[in-house]
Amino acid sequence: MDAEEPYRNLEPDDILSAVEQAGYHCDGRILALNSYENRVYQVGIEDEKPVIAKFYRPARWTDESILEEHQFSIVLAEREIPVIAPLIRDDKTLFHISSFRLALYPRVGGRAPELDNPEHLLQLGRTMARLHLMGETEDFKYRPELNVSSYAVDSSNYLLENNFIPDDLTDAYQTLTSDLINRIDSCFKSANPVRYIRIHGDCHLGNILWNNDAPFLVDFDDARMGPAIQDLWMLLSGDRPYMTARLYDLLEGYSEFRQFDPRELHLVEALRTLRMINYAGWIAQRWNDPAFPLAFPWFNTQIYWQDHILSLREQAAMMDEPPLEWDP
Repeated sequence: MDAEEPYRNLEPDDILSAVEQAGYHCDGRILALNSYENRVYQVGIEDEKPVIAKFYRPARWTDESILEEHQFSIVLAEREIPVIAPLIRDDKTLFHISSFRLALYPRVGGRAPELDNPEHLLQLGRTMARLHLMGETEDFKYRPELNVSSYAVDSSNYLLENNFIPDDLTDAYQTLTSDLINRIDSCFKSANPVRYIRIHGDCHLGNILWNNDAPFLVDFDDARMGPAIQDLWMLLSGDRPYMTARLYDLLEGYSEFRQFDPRELHLVEALRTLRMINYAGWIAQRWNDPAFPLAFPWFNTQIYWQDHILSLREQAAMMDEPPLEWDP
């Protein structure tokens, strides 16, 4: 049997049984949450607040790397940095139940921050700086590094080797990604030396909850070693003047707690390009999971790859532009 089959076919009884075996009394209510890499559910608990149950995709992370992520978020929470850390039950945060591995989290409500609101950006900057102050105190031992090889080279090779790119676009994609990888390498050289610290790694709006006038960071599943700007650039979009204005608000808050290295601004468009290449590769690698064709019906169509290549060409032009400017 495929090792992922029980995970792909996770049933309500499996979910309730696993949470019960982890030490909670369920009331039978289950709500599937918006997650694809892992299976995540809100589960009702008798006479208590619901919990969030996260079932890890098999084989993606080792137990050691998951526990390292848990410990990082727990330490951050202990320092009163607003993150959602896993619940501890019987001195455990990771549970092995049947063929599943799961962690449980408190439910925290909220909405996405407003990225055109200077006060929201100031607070986000402060939060990221405090996270990075802890992130630089030691290195991850079991979690990977954000790099060009894993995000771009491996992803593009997978797409080509597994025939995801239409035949009439293969040469264009291969030539373009090779050029982009060279440009990304040049951006990293311009930012040299790039300091790698423990980061959240995937700090998009879906992983930030605005609650009680403060941001809460959720889902450290992609936590890894990387440059600090990786946790900031996803909060910047739009044309250059708009991004520059947002950058000043963000770094005003950030600089209250931690010094920001402006050389990392050379990496903004390089990291955006890496994410775009890696995102396509990530969907392709999960395409045998029935949840993915349902969630991404537009993927792997002719028009998708045409648009993807066009977007990557625009990124090549963006990397030729001077980096965003910031004068502390």
